Amino acid sequence: MDALENGCGPEYEMACERLHELLVRIAMREVFRRGSRHQITGPELDDLAHQAAADALMRITQKIHGFRGDAKFTTWVYRFVVFEVSSKLGRHIWRVSHARFDVEEWAQVPDRAGVDPVNYWQARELVEAVHDAVATALSAHQREVFVAVVNGVPLETLARELKTNRNALYKTMFDARKKLRARLIAGGHLGTAG
Repeated sequence: MDALENGCGPEYEMACERLHELLVRIAMREVFRRGSRHQITGPELDDLAHQAAADALMRITQKIHGFRGDAKFTTWVYRFVVFEVSSKLGRHIWRVSHARFDVEEWAQVPDRAGVDPVNYWQARELVEAVHDAVATALSAHQREVFVAVVNGVPLETLARELKTNRNALYKTMFDARKKLRARLIAGGHLGTAG
């Protein structure tokens, strides 16, 4: 750690190399653990881990003077690489998903849950009503944010991609939910109490 604080010279370079190797191992474990859920495999997964490790190394070297020793150094650096992996996975989801709202996928939920036919059709009707409300009641921005959040795009990633902040996204989601709820109540799909 002392070599990292120095910031230059051969000792610094060697310390960065060793730290980068550790960060790559941590990142690889993390992306393999979480990657299959996001349908990322092969070279793309490997590349994501290496990018996360490199970005974590840059952040660590910038913040090394802030390390107080409250935890083990490896524990401290671990959080940097996990954050970078989360961020990279979130961006990947954002780019790949193209924020789609697929009625057919949602319509399969009742079927997978083993629901009886009456409940299945009621659920399908509700899904179609939600889809219609998203398409017609929301502004383009509200629709983009709502669909991205429904598809699991992390708020930090969404905020960065849309060049905004979490609070603005919370407000957008609040307004979107309010509009959707009003539309569903008006269509008889929700009661005023629920």
